[in-house]
Amino acid sequence: MSAPREKDLAASLPSGIRCVAVLSGKGGVGKSLVTALLAAAFARSGRAAGILDADITGPSIPRMFGVRRVTAVEEGRMSPARTRELGIRIMSINLLMESEDDPVVWRGPLVSRAVEQFVTDVDWTGTEYLFIDLPPGTSDVPLTVMQRLPLSGLVVVSSPQELVGVIVRKAIKMAEMLQIPVIGLVENMSHLICPHCGKKIDLFGAADAGSGDDSGVPLLARIPLDPALAALCDKGDLESYEDNPFASLVESIARSLDSNGGKDA
Repeated sequence: MSAPREKDLAASLPSGIRCVAVLSGKGGVGKSLVTALLAAAFARSGRAAGILDADITGPSIPRMFGVRRVTAVEEGRMSPARTRELGIRIMSINLLMESEDDPVVWRGPLVSRAVEQFVTDVDWTGTEYLFIDLPPGTSDVPLTVMQRLPLSGLVVVSSPQELVGVIVRKAIKMAEMLQIPVIGLVENMSHLICPHCGKKIDLFGAADAGSGDDSGVPLLARIPLDPALAALCDKGDLESYEDNPFASLVESIARSLDSNGGKDA
């Protein structure tokens, strides 16, 4: 039986906004990286993109884009930080901390409440596509977002190992239970290209777990391990990455999201 999807948070978002959650049942597979690359690809195509970092206890989005603090407050609502090159709007708990190394030691209800406030207390005006970086698992925050926000679609992230694939399929089934359309699956850490001979190396075995064949979910992209991308993330300069795997997929993803509708659309 499908759980009810409450709509009270949706009133705080701009009309017509497309909300896209990035999910995996497993931690460490690269949800934040996929979220960041998606937002960068959409922004570079001329679409106004934002990122809501819902991974409260493990935020990494601000570091990838080199943004530090949120300080502007107008009419009781915070203005999200903006990235240097593409102007991507970002809200993350790390933008409110004195130091990015400070831990957030909260229980589940407080974490979920913080995510809700990132919707109600942040001014997302002007954002056309809001990408939501979810924490791993299928409870608390993912459930809050999937029940209470007007999601136009969901992107699932996996890696080649079959063990990861089993857990990821749980996340896909959760989306089906909550009647959230799954746009596609992204296989991260798919392979490595040898810098000396150009040979493709499957470090974690053959890329079967991410194929999506057994779940019926289309495969959007396979992202290789790229030391250059890792270095840019560490430097806070992800926006300058030239080999964004989603650059050629923006139009098709946008069409899928638009067909599913947005808030008041």
